[in-house]
Amino acid sequence: MTVWQERVDATDWDTVSTELDAVGCAPTGPLLTAAEAADLVALYPDVGRFRSTIDMARYRFGEGQYRYFRQPYPDAVSALKEALYPRLLPIARTWWTQLGRDAPWPDDFGDWLQMCHAAGQNRTTAILLKYGAGDWNALHRDLYGELIFPLQVVINLTEAGVDYTGGEFLLYEQRARAQSRGTATVIPHGHGLVFTTRERPTKSARGWSAAAIRHGVSTVRSGTRFTLGLVFHDAA
Repeated sequence: MTVWQERVDATDWDTVSTELDAVGCAPTGPLLTAAEAADLVALYPDVGRFRSTIDMARYRFGEGQYRYFRQPYPDAVSALKEALYPRLLPIARTWWTQLGRDAPWPDDFGDWLQMCHAAGQNRTTAILLKYGAGDWNALHRDLYGELIFPLQVVINLTEAGVDYTGGEFLLYEQRARAQSRGTATVIPHGHGLVFTTRERPTKSARGWSAAAIRHGVSTVRSGTRFTLGLVFHDAA
C-alpha cells in the first residue's frame, strides 16, 4: 500500500458520505504534508508543466488565476486521484441510483478515463489555483463535457491565517421550494474537501430530486492562497 493510499484510507469515509448527503461537501483528513504542498506550489511559475492558464477576470469568473496541469502529472496528483476514486465511487453510484440515472463509472479509474477519451474528452483537468489579496472565485458549476464524475476534491496548499486570510471555500445550494443555503469552509493546510461537481440528490415527500449546487471562493483579504483541484473526469 502506498503512503497516498494510507492517507486516503485514514479518512472516515462513512462520515464523509453522511456529510455529503446532508450538505454537499465534507472534509478529509490530511492528504499532503507541508513539504509536499510546498513542492506543488513551487511548480506554479513553470508554465511548461501546464497546458493552459486562465485569468479569471478576463472571463468574469472573479479575480485570480489558475493553471491546468499537462501530462505527466506530478506524482502526488496522479496517486491521489487513483486513491480517492474508489472511495468516492460508491457515493457517486448511490447518488445516481437515487436520481434514477444509470451510473456509468467502472470500478477502475483508468477504465473510466478511457471512456472519457473515447467520447472526445482528452484534456487534463487537474488544476493549480492561485489567489492573491483581493482575489475571489465566482459561484459556478464545473462543466467539462458530457461524461462527468459528480464529486471532486480540493486540497489546500497554504495555511489559512498564516499564508493568507479570507478565502473560504463557498458552497451554494438551490433547494426546491425553499430558501437557498450557503456553506463556508476553511480547509486546513494539506487537507482536502470533497464536494459535488454540479448537483446532489435531495429527498422530499415527492421522492428524490437534483439540487443544483455552485461553488466558489470568498475574497482573499491578505497574502496568497494556493489550492489543488482534483477532477475525476477529463475535459472535452
